[in-house]
Amino acid sequence: MNKKMILAGTIGFVLGALVLGIVGFMAAPGLMITEDLSLYSYEETVQRIQDAAVAEGWKIPAVHEIDKSVAKAGYDVLPVSVIELCHASHAGKVLQADSDRIVTSMMPCRTSVYETSDGRVVISRMNSGLVSRVFGGTVARVMQDATADTERILSSVLQ
Repeated sequence: MNKKMILAGTIGFVLGALVLGIVGFMAAPGLMITEDLSLYSYEETVQRIQDAAVAEGWKIPAVHEIDKSVAKAGYDVLPVSVIELCHASHAGKVLQADSDRIVTSMMPCRTSVYETSDGRVVISRMNSGLVSRVFGGTVARVMQDATADTERILSSVLQ
């Protein structure tokens, strides 16, 4: 091989890696967060998600009304709530091993409901199924199950 071919191959490899990195970086938000429109009003969506979660055996440790929290600091924003969802069986499996506790900062599972300026109601959540693949083992198995449960819970309000 001559030096020109090696240089061209090296430049091609570096440029390809750069393009792949840029595309991956730009695609990441769309892969990591899932958003869908609700069939219902903001208030009804928040309530229906809670009711469906409880019916599936999940607990609702808290509903954070973010719009009301920031209003206290003088900001007027459209309605947004973060609903915490916890299933003791899933949580217990993750909490057993010290090595799996790295994901506790993502516990409990959270779903956001917010209203847009054009009146749409959006349900947003982390793509836990995709994120879980990075961890493997128990975390991946439990997060896959939790994701399936969450999507089943949300299915009753999604368009």
